[in-house]
Formats: sequence, C-alpha cells, structure tokens
Amino acid sequence: MSVLALRLAGPLQSWGATSRFARRTTESAPTKSGVIGLLAAAAGLERGDDTHLAELAALRFAVRIDQPGTRLRDFHTAHHAVTGKAMPVSDRFYLADAVFVAALHGDPGLLADLHTAVRNPVYAPFLGRRSCPPAQPVDLALTDDPTALDALRALPWQASPWHQRQHRQHEVDLTVLREADPDDPAADTLRDQPVSFHPAHRRHALRTVITDHVRIPHPEAGTLPARHEPFAALDEESA
Repeated sequence: MSVLALRLAGPLQSWGATSRFARRTTESAPTKSGVIGLLAAAAGLERGDDTHLAELAALRFAVRIDQPGTRLRDFHTAHHAVTGKAMPVSDRFYLADAVFVAALHGDPGLLADLHTAVRNPVYAPFLGRRSCPPAQPVDLALTDDPTALDALRALPWQASPWHQRQHRQHEVDLTVLREADPDDPAADTLRDQPVSFHPAHRRHALRTVITDHVRIPHPEAGTLPARHEPFAALDEESA
C-alpha cells in the first residue's frame, strides 16, 4: 500500500458537508468528498462517472490540521439570468489562512496515477469551492507508509513561517481526523463519503471519523531557546 499526501493551503478554503438553504457552512478541516473531488478533477473524471469515482472513494482518508486558520463569514448575491430578479442572499463561510495535510491510503498504482494527475491536472484544483484556489501546487509526497496516520506522523510541519514563529516548543501537537472502522465506539460520523458527483443527483454516504493527535518536531527546533525551568535557581542554591 501507498500514501498520497497533499498540502492544502490558500487564502481561503471552504469544505462544506451540509448546506441548509441559503446557509453554506464549512467544516473545520477538509472533507473526504472535497479532496476526492479535487483528485477526480485533476484526473479528468466526468461528473457522471460513478464507477471510477468509487475507486477513489474507497481510499482511506485522513487529514492533519497544521494551521487551523480563522473562520470567515461572507454573503453572496445573484440575479436570475432571464428575469433579472434578485435571488435570495446566501451566507458563505470560509477558513482564512489555513493549512492542512491530507493523506489517502490505498492501491499504489492508483495513487501513483493520482500523484501524476495533481502534478499535471486536467482541471485546476480548488480548495472546496472554485473561488478558493490553492496558494501553491498541492502535491506533497507519495510514500510507502503502511497507514495514512504513519505518513502524517512522519511528514514535516507545513504551517506558514509566521504561524510557526508563534510556537516555541521543540515539538508541536497536531490534530488528525482519520477514517475509522464503522464499529469503532469512539468514532463520529460525517456525511462526506462521495457516492455520485452527477449534477442531477449528488449523493454522499455517512463516514466514520475519529480524532487523533501526532507530535511533529518544530522545523527550527535546533535554534529554539532551551525550555525555561522556573525552579532551576532554587536547585542551584540548595546544592
């Protein structure tokens, strides 16, 4: 098995799992549906090609939150193309200045093809919505790690330099949302398992997700100041 890792960073991202009328929310991290959609677009899959979509959807998915970003609310206006009548105003939610590492685990041949596709995409990738382009190429690595969690534990911290400077610990604790077995008692559910992207009948199934954590070395660990020990002076006096 192999793991394909993607770096998802940009000024704005929006990863919706549910839409309620004129309210378009975003999850706090990329959804499996959104990332599979990015890969399907890069590979040039047609929206009605549910057979090939099923191959991508069978990949095990996990995402590491390297920089959580800030939730932002905006609104959207539109007019009917024929009548010119104003449509209802909709609220749109985004994540600003966020950075994630998504990992997909599965068949090495399929992941190698997808790695090639994201490096030379048929359709340009976007971070949840077409109005949210990535800040740089999304391909990060293709590894032979046994699981997505192992890959996310080994990959360097991808947060922006200004965000890294705010953390002075030699290691950082990062949250990972990973796909779990359906019978895992600690798992939550999210309706982001893609079944069909057909415009006339988009369908998503429930997926089990579990929250985990990994500790990653700070890229500048060698230059960080030594950990402050407030009782060190007392120890010296008593010696």
